[in-house]
Amino acid sequence: MLHLKSFAFNPFSENTYVIFNDQKNAFLLDPGNFSEAETAVLEKFISENQLTVKYILLTHAHIDHVLGLQWAFDTFKVPVLMHEEDKEILDRNPMSAQQFGFFFKPFEGEIEYLKEGDALKLDEDKFRILHVPGHSPGSIAFYSESQKFVISGDVLFEGSIGRTDLYKGNHEQLIDSIKTKLFILDAETKVYNGHGNPTTVGFEKTHNPFF
Repeated sequence: MLHLKSFAFNPFSENTYVIFNDQKNAFLLDPGNFSEAETAVLEKFISENQLTVKYILLTHAHIDHVLGLQWAFDTFKVPVLMHEEDKEILDRNPMSAQQFGFFFKPFEGEIEYLKEGDALKLDEDKFRILHVPGHSPGSIAFYSESQKFVISGDVLFEGSIGRTDLYKGNHEQLIDSIKTKLFILDAETKVYNGHGNPTTVGFEKTHNPFF
């Protein structure tokens, strides 16, 4: 059985997720913790629940989703899993931080790459990797078919879609990703996104004004 805990972190109100099972093994997704207080909250949750973080996962590498990445890697000493096409985005983050008026060190740590169709397991629970470019070239979603939820990053939101005016964004590609990768999932599939409230595939197919 999988359990999910979300945290809204940093000035961008980015959703960081911890997914864990009854064996207390966990994935940490999109660590956006920025302040010492946010890091303490995340660290306390993981510690109090006696979780063992197996991997750090990135839906994409925009700066608001990786503000706590170096801390996470240094703390848990496990690989970062992401799509190779977002490595350039990750590498550009020190420059992105300057545009927002703060300093951000280049990430130093072990990275492994995921691609469309890969299977990622947390003990007996399996996630399928969906490549959903458009918001960024290497955006990926983590889909649990057995428990009918998907972690979509900044691809699909409640009543909206991800921005495509950022570096290497592509509106037509994003629309196609949503239609061909997310909207084909069961209508009941819950969508946990990078900002704001969760939604469902069925609700967005019916009510999202972009479709």
